[in-house]
Amino acid sequence: MREEIELAELDVRYENYRMKNPAFEKRLLASIAQRGIEQALEGAAAGEGKILLNGFKRRRCALHLGIRRVPYVSLGEDQAGAILNLLRLCNQSALSLLEQARFIDQLRQLKMSVADIAEQLSRSKSWVSMRLGLLEEISPRVQEEILAGRFPVYPYMYILRPFMRLNRASQQEVEEFVLAVSGQRLSVREIEQLAYGYFRGPRSLREMIQNGHAGEVLAWMRQVPQDAEGCSEWERILLRDLELVQKYMQRVMGKSLSPKLQSPAFFAQAHLVTAGLLSRHRAFFHSVRGLHDRSGQAQSGVSAPPGWHEPRGDYSPSPPQP
Repeated sequence: MREEIELAELDVRYENYRMKNPAFEKRLLASIAQRGIEQALEGAAAGEGKILLNGFKRRRCALHLGIRRVPYVSLGEDQAGAILNLLRLCNQSALSLLEQARFIDQLRQLKMSVADIAEQLSRSKSWVSMRLGLLEEISPRVQEEILAGRFPVYPYMYILRPFMRLNRASQQEVEEFVLAVSGQRLSVREIEQLAYGYFRGPRSLREMIQNGHAGEVLAWMRQVPQDAEGCSEWERILLRDLELVQKYMQRVMGKSLSPKLQSPAFFAQAHLVTAGLLSRHRAFFHSVRGLHDRSGQAQSGVSAPPGWHEPRGDYSPSPPQP
């Protein structure tokens, strides 16, 4: 039942479970200043208090405007029941995957099993488990950046997670990238470009992004054509081959250190294959070096970003000098 309550009555312990959106909150502030709070805040009963679950933006706007009393609706007589009701209404309250995961984890802390949560939400156990697994995968610092609205959730889910699964990027590497670009109001496309440069490009690009030069890296990338339009069929085939070589070099480097490699049959065959690779590595890198030099000389009007150093010797770029 809807009621009017004092703003001071609300317990905001779950405020960091909900996504912040400064731009939306600014528009909401203007709307509330004109028409007041039309949609009730939602929460759970906690003895004589009220735990807020939905409506943190409206609460912050009310505080800013000096509004003391707000409309309120209880979603349940206890925390677990109220959180379950919030999750059932997630299509209306637009909970992101990370927000759902945080609340589901809280239900686990309130002694509910995965099976119980799934049954109460009319979902599968895999639906619940996937969201709990997401919390284990995202470091606390990255969760903080996403929920604070400094790094969008979409690029994490659909750009950075594939790098962790397919390119063996570690949780620490992903966290370092997020912290390096967080809060810069980058578009999804810009984050994607920087991620490819960070995880697949040379060390110098990674270090430039880490040192706060993401804008300069993006400016350089915009000068480089993003597709093979204008190339001959032969050239397009070679570009695909080069991308595959880079991809599989990273995979082999990661997998070759795995403790899963144990069988005598594997080692016998791997010894023969690696011997063949090693016998060709000088000629291979000599040809790659030659192609790299020819490509650099042939470019017109495409300059490298500040601090970029051409690879020498072991073909590893020198650290950039901002």
